[in-house]
Amino acid sequence: MHRVVAVALPEVVAFDLSIPAQIFGHVSERHRYTFTVCAQRPGLIDTTTGFAIRADAPLDAVRRADTVIVPGFMPLHDPGASVGAALRDAAQRGARIASVCIGAFALAAAGLLDGRQATTHWEHADELAARYPAVRVNAGVLYVDEGQILTSAGVAAGIDLCLHMVRTDHGAAAAGDVARRMVAAMHRTGGQAQFMQRPLPSGGQSLAGTCDWAIREMHRPITVSELAAHAHFSPRTLARRFLDETGMAPMRWLTLQRLLEARRLLEATDLPVEDIAQRCGLGTAGNLRLHLAREAATTPTAYRRAFRAGTTTSPA
Repeated sequence: MHRVVAVALPEVVAFDLSIPAQIFGHVSERHRYTFTVCAQRPGLIDTTTGFAIRADAPLDAVRRADTVIVPGFMPLHDPGASVGAALRDAAQRGARIASVCIGAFALAAAGLLDGRQATTHWEHADELAARYPAVRVNAGVLYVDEGQILTSAGVAAGIDLCLHMVRTDHGAAAAGDVARRMVAAMHRTGGQAQFMQRPLPSGGQSLAGTCDWAIREMHRPITVSELAAHAHFSPRTLARRFLDETGMAPMRWLTLQRLLEARRLLEATDLPVEDIAQRCGLGTAGNLRLHLAREAATTPTAYRRAFRAGTTTSPA
């Protein structure tokens, strides 16, 4: 019997905790897994969603676990020496350690992600990378399996990770049974990069006006010289301003805006992919596919299938 223990830290993300509970603790899985929720201080644990959950097992339950799962928690501080020591001890004796969403911050604080690739919710990926530079953060994937240590991306990606662990433990058929029971996809295409939004710069008036102009003109090729001339900057000054305000070069920013518009059209219209590519200034369907695969790890068809509105109409 494989013992799965979830560590509920204050304030635990209730949905993050419910994912492994539903997968490993469900009555239909009791011939394969036992599931326990433990806490530093057993009893009622506050959640981020306005209600408390009860964890009766102490942190010592981690010592007997075959798999330890840390759901997300807030705020994202170091959960403390006792939690870090428990996670390190579990890893040292060979237990599988996994995090759901921002639970990765607990694994990072314990030093378990040093030198490893890991992921977390895309909104917090930069913070994880800044606070723990020894971690190789990959914000674009749904989960990362580094063998003994596994991490999942934002919230629902915990389902993908837990199904992956069932598949690793008992094969594809067993994971497929769990996925059907949960009415969940056995395997989702793409990664969490397809959910990211990249807003306009929040800088001064002249740069904001140039950004608005570039978006209106994105159906055609635009050069850095044109952007600089519109903003009344030299190309070098424009590049510096874009880097300061967006963290990227002007043409990189423009490409991402083209992709945002392409994604909007894929979601809201029935336009062919070729027409969408032309409207966004990406030229060809092949070019759109290339950029969407690079930035969101998906294809136009898969993106449209996943995100399109319930009723679609083609714009005039």
